[in-house]
Amino acid sequence: MNRTSQLLLTGAHGAVPPAYEVLKEEHEVAVLGAPQSQAPLTTTVINIRSDTAVPDHIVWSLFNTIFMNWCCLGFVAFAYSVKSRDRKMVGDITGAQSYASTAKCLNICSLVLGILLTVVLIVLVSTGSLMIVQAVSELMQNYGGH
Repeated sequence: MNRTSQLLLTGAHGAVPPAYEVLKEEHEVAVLGAPQSQAPLTTTVINIRSDTAVPDHIVWSLFNTIFMNWCCLGFVAFAYSVKSRDRKMVGDITGAQSYASTAKCLNICSLVLGILLTVVLIVLVSTGSLMIVQAVSELMQNYGGH
């Protein structure tokens, strides 16, 4: 006969029944075992950094947005760069790499298109102004000669 059943039997024969808390404590000790220590449990958090650094190209995208925003490619690249940074902060490395790759491609397209269109604009303005100067000088000679 174990101790709990003895206490219950003696309580049934007219003796003073044991307190509920004592029975509860005895049950917890029987089921859970004796407490090992009274010190509070502590947890340790280990942050493992990934070896792969994912560049988000946000500075390049911002530059293209401000200075080389032909066809809004710089702005779209900036949006993808921000998405890449968000994915990196969440811990989704694959998603961050995908958005960063798209941002890089858009930045390259924006930069090349921006440089080409800027050069074409400079050539057109310079040749146009040369044509205007030539036309004005021709008009001056025609009106001056008559």
